Amino acid sequence: MADSKKQVIDKFKTHDGDTGSPEVQVALLSQRIDNVKDHLKSHDHDNHSRRGLLSMINKRRRLLHYLMRKVPERYKDIIGKLNLAK
Repeated sequence: MADSKKQVIDKFKTHDGDTGSPEVQVALLSQRIDNVKDHLKSHDHDNHSRRGLLSMINKRRRLLHYLMRKVPERYKDIIGKLNLAK
């Protein structure tokens, strides 16, 4: 888990030492969302994890909305890299 997190941070960082930019946060949340979605496929009655999944999705949505308002170019870039387009 730590290695994959480090790889995601290295891929989406905007400068050296960057761990908190919206791009990095969205990428890490996307990775966690994928992991929880896989978990819920085999544990479909796990409502606690489902609630956590929904909160992660909402947090990612809010971060993406922030990027869309502030820096549309970075928003389009992160959407393209993560294949989040509708």
